[in-house]
Amino acid sequence: MDLKRAIRRAVDSGKVVIGTERSIKLALNGSPKAIVIAANCPTESKGDFVKFCEISKVKVIDFPGTSVELGTVCGKPYPISAMSVMDAGNSELLSE
Repeated sequence: MDLKRAIRRAVDSGKVVIGTERSIKLALNGSPKAIVIAANCPTESKGDFVKFCEISKVKVIDFPGTSVELGTVCGKPYPISAMSVMDAGNSELLSE
């Protein structure tokens, strides 16, 4: 599976919530199916994601690129440190 292509397909055909703060709140209640975190996401936020996702049994996907690269993959003109995947749509993002 090509991670970049799977993320883009999830953005285009599924439902995603973009943003660190919103994703942390969603991870607390366990509603996302997965959370994608950029490699340069702040350490404090990354720790919160790992902790909350472990408790809520939400899959954590580490994106190997920076937040700017994740933003570009998602087709957005701004950096994205984290995003929640509520519905993957036609993507294979959750099949791994």
